[in-house]
Amino acid sequence: MRVMAQMGMVMNLDKCIGCHTCSVTCKQAWTNRAGTEYVWFNNVETRPGQGYPRRYEDQEQWRGGWHLDKKGRLRLRTGGRLQKLLTLFASPVQPTLDDYYEPWTYDYQTLVDAPLGDDFPVARPKSLITGEDTKVSWSANWDDNLGGAPEMGGLDPVVEKLRRESEDAIKFSFEQTFMFYLPRICEHCLNPSCMASCPSGAIYKRSEDGIVLVDQDRCRGWRQCITGCPYKKIYFNHKSGKAEKCTFCYPRVEVGLPTVCSETCVGRLRYLGLFLYDADAVTAAASVPDAKDLYAAQLDLMLDPEDPEVIAAARAEGIPEDWLDAARRSPVYALAKTYRVALPLHPEYRTMPMVWYVPPLSPIVDLLSEQGHDAEDHRNLFGAINSLRIPLDYLAELFTAGDTTVVEGVLRKLAAMRSYMRGVTLGREPDASIPAAVGMSEEQIYRMYRLMAIAKYDERYVIPTAHLEQAHDLEEIGCSLDYDDGPGMFDSSAFGEASGRPAPVSVETFHALRQRQTSDTAASSRAMSARTNLLNWDGNGVPDGMFPKQPEER
Repeated sequence: MRVMAQMGMVMNLDKCIGCHTCSVTCKQAWTNRAGTEYVWFNNVETRPGQGYPRRYEDQEQWRGGWHLDKKGRLRLRTGGRLQKLLTLFASPVQPTLDDYYEPWTYDYQTLVDAPLGDDFPVARPKSLITGEDTKVSWSANWDDNLGGAPEMGGLDPVVEKLRRESEDAIKFSFEQTFMFYLPRICEHCLNPSCMASCPSGAIYKRSEDGIVLVDQDRCRGWRQCITGCPYKKIYFNHKSGKAEKCTFCYPRVEVGLPTVCSETCVGRLRYLGLFLYDADAVTAAASVPDAKDLYAAQLDLMLDPEDPEVIAAARAEGIPEDWLDAARRSPVYALAKTYRVALPLHPEYRTMPMVWYVPPLSPIVDLLSEQGHDAEDHRNLFGAINSLRIPLDYLAELFTAGDTTVVEGVLRKLAAMRSYMRGVTLGREPDASIPAAVGMSEEQIYRMYRLMAIAKYDERYVIPTAHLEQAHDLEEIGCSLDYDDGPGMFDSSAFGEASGRPAPVSVETFHALRQRQTSDTAASSRAMSARTNLLNWDGNGVPDGMFPKQPEER
């Protein structure tokens, strides 16, 4: 048993309101520069829907992730080394710009310079790629809030699969319309197919916390990682010629701060914490023959941080004591393994994803209320789960490779928690039969409720800081050739201009984050004076550059 630590995330989909704040703040912190105009490390999709990039879940077309060959061995869907060599310079299974969208801005200068006249000037959309006039027809959230509509729902690859299996499985009518929001980031998988697909070995998984990153110095822009990733969460920077992806905000995580998307989430639906897992068992877990067994196999990988044998093995691998303590207090371990209400996204891709989701339950309450029932009574809730507006088959295709039994069990636990806590809140005698009906105790139900409903900041984010002895392994060297205006680099064009000062994020964050951790005021430094860097700000105070300077009064 080789114990390793993995940072993970859980998102409670019942709390997501689709405001896209996480997407915007992530964009501001990480991809607000030239070459990444179309890149969204974090995006919020309406389900059912096509997703971003368009229909990324159709692995018959995109061939991402892993599959088992005829001998039961784990193989990349895109083929072995020979196949990669043959498609090195022209891969036919990568999304094009049309599958993402052509980013645009508007010709605002026309509005400013237009002379007075009878006609109102129009700011035409301009492509950020070519600089020419363009027609806006698709974007990262084009079908936002339209997922359940008959015109859009049928384009969802999951719906398409269910309809092939049973024509009546999913129907789109006014009475049966359903939708929910699905925020997505890189899954930082235990068995990442993007890493295995990279010909230059530029993608690596950090041994200290499991975060998957791209070495910009080694990346040669082959783009095989884009093909290999089934979630399509690696993007190509058309300016630098490098691949880029979600970094799990590692500069923040290293000093104990949550990711930007978690910090700014309006619904407080994200949880961050550590898993301990057996690295030697990952390949075997990803190779189980039946895809429906992958969820259970992945749960078995997660080791009990209270187990003395696990603790001893972790210490032998050099995992610090404060990390072991963080693993014991981890909210993601509690939701995924202890209470088993969080599920992985598309386990059938066999990448062992580490971003998990609590499936939505909310529509059941509306359904029962409309029918005149007590929507919070556990007997009504349990009986109506199979009649959810969000079909169990659909949720199962997303989270359990089609196993509806697991999804139904999760929804029953959520319904039991809701019903039990409603009685407690109304001052009634606690009904022990409700948690017993789902195999839980009253104490477990209350602990789960506290974590999911009223958890404080330090309960939702249990993030151990990096150690001084790890500094050399964690450091990022800022090379002048890696960013705009360095030696040999061309100036940014008028379109797609990078925002703010052209310096690597690591150059700005080191001192600012250290100051933030040791003071009660907002981080401030000369390096940050030219722009507002959300990566360094957690809402405390007003950092330099957030507001324009006011003219001095005479």
